Amino acid sequence: MSTSKKHSQLIKHKAAALGFSFCGIAKAAYLEEEAPRLEAWLKAGMHGQMGYMANHFDLRLDPRKLVPGAKSVVVLGYNYFPKQDLTGSSDYKLAKYAYGQDYHHVVKAKLRELMQELQEEIGAIEGRAFVDSAPLLERQWAKRAGLGWLGKNSLLLNKQMGSFFFLAELVLDLELEPDVPLAKDYCGTCTRCIDACPTDAIVKPGVVDGSRCISYFTIELKEEIPQEVKGKFENWIFGCDICQDVCPWNRFSQAHQEPLFEPHQELGAMRKQDWEEITEEIFAKLFKKSAVKRTKLEGLRRNIRFVKE
Repeated sequence: MSTSKKHSQLIKHKAAALGFSFCGIAKAAYLEEEAPRLEAWLKAGMHGQMGYMANHFDLRLDPRKLVPGAKSVVVLGYNYFPKQDLTGSSDYKLAKYAYGQDYHHVVKAKLRELMQELQEEIGAIEGRAFVDSAPLLERQWAKRAGLGWLGKNSLLLNKQMGSFFFLAELVLDLELEPDVPLAKDYCGTCTRCIDACPTDAIVKPGVVDGSRCISYFTIELKEEIPQEVKGKFENWIFGCDICQDVCPWNRFSQAHQEPLFEPHQELGAMRKQDWEEITEEIFAKLFKKSAVKRTKLEGLRRNIRFVKE
């Protein structure tokens, strides 16, 4: 067995032992196909006020500029599908990824542990770990690493798991055996995600206008939400799972096994009136280490006011 194959198998074995649901490998290279697509998306202003999306264009397309000497991109998936859906039909809704502790910290800690174990086993490896924290086109790298295909909602879809998982990457100066990308996508003629999006953010298969997405309005947008989307949020006050909830591939989603992703015990008991009367104290208790803290209490109150009938 070649050294690169041996190291690849070692990485996948250790990733599974740390709780990652899948692991794939791609050769670090320039994403030539993605350059014109990214440029067109930015020129169309589909990033809205997410100015950071327009920064570091070259870095987004070539991981070797992020990590000098990089030879491989290891892409990992970490499941977050909850045991219980906390979104009642009449209550305010949070995206499932935000039920528990902030994934950036939880998954990053796992990545660091994986990196440390690899350095102990293999020797001197240089590289960096990323969890939605760098100008890296992670879904495109996941596709290259054979982990799935990009659905019409632009998310990575995996045959075994659907799409309720976080992506994370190790960019390493280690020669590894790359995996083979899927030859096709498996969405077929299905358009459920496009049809279900209440703000028409999926402008064509695989292209999402980020500036029209409910997640953008409730998390990224810092000013008042435009009146033109009033009445279209279907009670989502932080993020949105509509395009994932309707996806047939998510019938294969299995509940995660990560204790840190469990919601605060009082979160499931929150009803509309509780949300509308939420205090600083309750906010701090429910979302102590949560991604919801990104909006701060005032941002969450703004979202609640907007969707309140």
